[in-house]
Amino acid sequence: MNDIPAQNRTPNADAGWTLIFAAWLLAMLATLGSLFFSEVMDLPPCVLCWYQRIFMYPLVIVLLVGLFPLDAKVVRYALPLAVVGWCFAVYHYLLYSGYIPEDLQPCSQGVSCAEINLELFGFVTIPMLSIVAFSAIIGLLIAFRYRIKQ
Repeated sequence: MNDIPAQNRTPNADAGWTLIFAAWLLAMLATLGSLFFSEVMDLPPCVLCWYQRIFMYPLVIVLLVGLFPLDAKVVRYALPLAVVGWCFAVYHYLLYSGYIPEDLQPCSQGVSCAEINLELFGFVTIPMLSIVAFSAIIGLLIAFRYRIKQ
């Protein structure tokens, strides 16, 4: 069940393709969003933002390769990237929110990881957007895994 040929596709496989495509779309949107914030809006990324990018950017390629042809093992490669990226995003959000003291921030030079550069609607921050993106990708990958096993 590594590659699912078109003639053997079931409704579960077609739904699985849609789930992986949605995960790829989210990864692409998050990647383009991070580039928009840094290159167009001139918001330089902090160290934790770079770590999150390190785990988000490869998801665009891994998920795209897993789509053509649909590879049931794409979860094996994408899920660890998404989970580690999610952990960095949660840590960054907790640091942003003041739950973690600034003494524990990895940003010793350059942009502060605890500095709030952008708030949309008064409460949506860049780390929160990252958490939402990674969480949605993780959820889609888990749904794909269960859908393929049925």
